[in-house]
Amino acid sequence: MEKITLPNGVRLLFEEIPHVRSAAVGIWVGSGSRHEPAHLSGISHAIEHMVFKGTRTRSAAQIASEMDAIGGQVNAFTTKECTCFYVRALDTHLPQALDVLTDIFFEPSLSESDWETERGVILEEIDMYEDTPEDLVSERLFAAAYRGCPLGRPILGTPAALRRLRAERIRAYMRENYRPDRIVVSMSGRFSARDRDFLLARFSALAPLPSLATEAAAFAPAFTARHKDIEQNHLCLAFPALPYNHPARYAQQVLSGILGGGMSSRLFQTVREQRGLCYSIYSFSVGHEDTGLFCLYTALGRETERAALRLVADIVRQFADEGPTRAETERAREQVKANVLMGMESTSSRMNHMGRSELLLGTIPSSEEIMARYDAVTPEIVRDLAGQLFDFSRLCFSAVGRAVRTAQYRRVFSD
Repeated sequence: MEKITLPNGVRLLFEEIPHVRSAAVGIWVGSGSRHEPAHLSGISHAIEHMVFKGTRTRSAAQIASEMDAIGGQVNAFTTKECTCFYVRALDTHLPQALDVLTDIFFEPSLSESDWETERGVILEEIDMYEDTPEDLVSERLFAAAYRGCPLGRPILGTPAALRRLRAERIRAYMRENYRPDRIVVSMSGRFSARDRDFLLARFSALAPLPSLATEAAAFAPAFTARHKDIEQNHLCLAFPALPYNHPARYAQQVLSGILGGGMSSRLFQTVREQRGLCYSIYSFSVGHEDTGLFCLYTALGRETERAALRLVADIVRQFADEGPTRAETERAREQVKANVLMGMESTSSRMNHMGRSELLLGTIPSSEEIMARYDAVTPEIVRDLAGQLFDFSRLCFSAVGRAVRTAQYRRVFSD
């Protein structure tokens, strides 16, 4: 893997894999929803949509037609921490794919008429989230845990902010926040020296700008309930956890695997298989620059939720006290390692790993380094971490469905 840092601060990563016939290329920008002021909530996601509406030389239809003609894929996504624009194409068509990708990144038209149309699409997307309880319960959890902080606002933005937003402000925001020191270009697969030089030349043209600071997040325990007339209640518990660059993040992943990472996990086996109190139950962690959440999710009927929540709380408390067995630790560790290694066999996954790691961590751990970190996780390390994380006085809780009052949920965990 080759890394080049341009004088303006842009970092470019090149990993050549000669035995494949395609390449994946991503332009990663350290500008996501947590970097937005409240009155511009959703602008990062709006940029993700708007760059595909056309450039100075291509219409939206031409972008789609050109990529379809070469069998390529072009897309983008926005997170709370970053935005990524990416393509994947055969090596023979990579020059054209790179031309399209850099065109939408550097020369989007961002017209007012296009924004009037795309605003409606994004508002429909927000409505879709409202109709997806599993997403809604997590979104409300974040809003409660980080109330008053940019990290608590939704990636899609709010309808009020989007209706006020104008295309001119989108153009200005892109100029102000897409700074060279926040940009990482990642390419993995089969490519030529010409492809590499094209990207170097294109990004060398950016003028350097001073770095921007990120507003710190502040976690606060909270309970929230949203009534929705649906068959199942969707519940999410969260504890403050590790930021994405914390050295114990590998142990946290193993912990999640043991507690709720699959069909052999404690939560699945006890709450669903043995007691039949729910259909779906799992755990996951979310890391950010300066904070994180460890979450437990379940979907169940209102008549079983009290018993299920009491059981979940008992399992979590017991886990914090006693920790996992050696067999559980080894099983979860091998499961996580297999997922990482199998993912590394895809050029898209390798591109994502390089780009995300360089942007967020400032370094790119090798597969061998990652495996060594997982192998170093012991039952004792997991137990100690669980004891630190699972403090019910700092619990954040979200419910969506035929939910009861938050005071009743609080009593479940305090009794």
